[in-house]
Amino acid sequence: MAWPGTCTPRVARTGFAWSQLLCETDALKGEGPFTVFAPTDAAFAALPEGTVESLLEDPEALSNVLLYHVIAGKVMAADVMKIATATSVQGQPVTVTTMEGKVMVNDANIVITDVEASNGVIHVIDSVIMPE
Repeated sequence: MAWPGTCTPRVARTGFAWSQLLCETDALKGEGPFTVFAPTDAAFAALPEGTVESLLEDPEALSNVLLYHVIAGKVMAADVMKIATATSVQGQPVTVTTMEGKVMVNDANIVITDVEASNGVIHVIDSVIMPE
């Protein structure tokens, strides 16, 4: 897969939409570590029509959404289950809940855990979480 521009994403490894969007975020070009809650392609497809296009036309809104999916530090799945909230890199908190063995970030289910990256870890989620 070719990455846009000169960006070399190190934490974005899932889905074409997520990795390309995340690549544009300067905050993640640092050493990290970071924990990324990365939506699947299906999660992006489930957004209301025009949402992704609208975000692409508004760099500030796009950055807010992308950074809302990221927390500072490397938080493995076993540790995610132990926290109730975490402050996203965007600045707003995300809520973590565990019910019947399933872990959720806001209203998104974590479907794949502990995908190692050179500057952190990725947990794949089944929906895009939106900041307030």
